[in-house]
Amino acid sequence: MKVSRDILSLTPYRPGKPISEAKRELGLNTVYKLASNESPLGPSPKVISALHNNLEDLGRYPDAAAYEMVEAYSQFVGVPQSHVAFGNGSNELIDLLIRIYCEPGESILTSDCAFVAYRISAQAARVQTKITPLTSDGRFDLHAMAEKLREDSSIRLVFLANPNNPTGTYVGQETLEQFLKICAGYEVLVVLDEAYVEFVRAKDYVNGFELRKIYPHVVVLRTMSKVYGIAALRVGFAVAQPEVIDLINRVRSPFNVNSLAQIATVEALKDQIHVRRVLDLTWRGLDQWQDALTKMGLPFLPSQGNFILLDTKRDADLVFNSMIREGVITRPVKNYGLMSQLRISIGLDHENRAAIEALQKAVQSLPLWSAT
Repeated sequence: MKVSRDILSLTPYRPGKPISEAKRELGLNTVYKLASNESPLGPSPKVISALHNNLEDLGRYPDAAAYEMVEAYSQFVGVPQSHVAFGNGSNELIDLLIRIYCEPGESILTSDCAFVAYRISAQAARVQTKITPLTSDGRFDLHAMAEKLREDSSIRLVFLANPNNPTGTYVGQETLEQFLKICAGYEVLVVLDEAYVEFVRAKDYVNGFELRKIYPHVVVLRTMSKVYGIAALRVGFAVAQPEVIDLINRVRSPFNVNSLAQIATVEALKDQIHVRRVLDLTWRGLDQWQDALTKMGLPFLPSQGNFILLDTKRDADLVFNSMIREGVITRPVKNYGLMSQLRISIGLDHENRAAIEALQKAVQSLPLWSAT
């Protein structure tokens, strides 16, 4: 059977190595996974309790409209339910938006080193991805993106991860609003992917919910996988104008968010004390990492996420292999063209200490990076 060249040439998303695989391959008893930006505290105990109390209902299909979950989320973020759509993780919503708004041969616009799911979803839909370079300080270059919009009438969606993964950088309010004003003159939707929004400490950051009050062409994506710690259950939200939400609901699969995920989301939103614990732990860990990297003389990008991107100045694969032998799983990012960089998620205090020690050992034993 004939298969599209777009599908045959597609490089699938590669998740971080599982702990069980590392233990099995290397014969390790203790492994710390700092590769996938997961919450080191996991879900709220209230979520765990609610899940245990609802296991007997697994023979029933979930509420296809996820009424209680949507009601809880809309109240939490202060928007009408008609402005909220849900997905099997925000990745599904990325996929749906591209399918809805782009014909084959049309384009999305994003940045170099943006979350790879945008390009993967576009290619699977036979949609092109137009890329602009990062600024010198690792941020999305919105001036270059505006110029690309002027030049290319095929662009239908603009994807901005704010903060961005894997860089951890962000775009401030003034620059972002200037860009949104420009986008208003084109027939495009701007998708603000805010998977890491809760971790932001920058004073000049503005979240998408505030921007939506002024710019109706903005779609905001959020996830329950990061600060809320329920990545295994896959829940994401889109907040947008009702006409956008209606289209998402037309094309999404029935029962795309399962019953336990719906229950977990409602309970997770209630427990903001747990969220505060995650944030305090993450911010302490980021400061711990930044101090250690400064002492080691290794460059890094100041992060607004729950991870840090650092330059090992060595072949990142060699550093990864050295660290995993010490029981620490990190994330090389060569798929973004970053050959000597690692992305390391923030863990518990003792996990961070173990990772810092493993990194020190690796950089002391390995030669400096050479592109030749």
